[in-house]
Amino acid sequence: MIDQKTKERVEELKRQKNAVILAHYYAPREAQELADFVGDSFYLAKIAQKTDARMIVLCGVGFMGESAKILNPEKKVLMPEPAADCPMAHMVAEGKIAEMRARYEDLAVVCYINSTAALKCQSDVCVTSSNAVKIVRALPNRNIFFIPDRNLGRFVAEQVPEKSIILNDGCCPVHADIDPVQLAELKRAHPDAVVLAHPECECAVLAHADYIGSTAELIAFARTSPADSFIVCTEDGVEFQLKCDSPDKNFYFPKRRPCCPDMKRNTAAGVLHVLETEKNEIEVAQEVQQGALRPLEKMLELAGS
Repeated sequence: MIDQKTKERVEELKRQKNAVILAHYYAPREAQELADFVGDSFYLAKIAQKTDARMIVLCGVGFMGESAKILNPEKKVLMPEPAADCPMAHMVAEGKIAEMRARYEDLAVVCYINSTAALKCQSDVCVTSSNAVKIVRALPNRNIFFIPDRNLGRFVAEQVPEKSIILNDGCCPVHADIDPVQLAELKRAHPDAVVLAHPECECAVLAHADYIGSTAELIAFARTSPADSFIVCTEDGVEFQLKCDSPDKNFYFPKRRPCCPDMKRNTAAGVLHVLETEKNEIEVAQEVQQGALRPLEKMLELAGS
């Protein structure tokens, strides 16, 4: 819980500096409680573009701060912890995209938003887990090189069999580490529970799932489902929103709880610090900004169409 003094000081600084706080569902509870908007990557990207605030404090990881700055070059984007990074965002070997473009005709490079700005510059369109299927289906290209996450790419390939989807060998370490054996144990302990899984999970986990969806989709499913018990296969930061929406329902996580240490760096103290000092500003070189803006705008265009 956040002390009242911190809350009041944060609110005061937000008013003084015309600031807005955005937090991902995987950020710790204290960051979500301070945030004006909480959501998944796609939602936060849209909010970052629409807000009229002068300053954006983004409680997430590096690629999210980059995306917010790319979509809002005139605004100051601050991160409570600049070292918070996403390992998957870097998981494309140097030169791999050029190699694929040379090898395949009619190729679109589809870049999961969980990637560096440098990778976005080399891509045709960005996607999130909530809109990847829709966007890939809408592309005119037959061949798709999906980067960097192999698991989301495989999930998209199953939903869009008319496309030839080439997978990259990257993954989210947190989702990939969810143990199917522990999941099976949970199912035996709670046989009536509905299994919810993020498509970044490995096939052996997804095979047990009753519903597969983005973070926001999993939360919405649990909120509207008549079921009262759920086994949750995604980062454990979602528990806060799940319990806010459905306080009378039960949510079970694997024994080795899926926890992103980088997301958890976004503390209330960090939010207050950057609001007071305006340190930890995200900077993106102009040429990178211009190159990465195109696939991000293409994502927003196709996802909204």
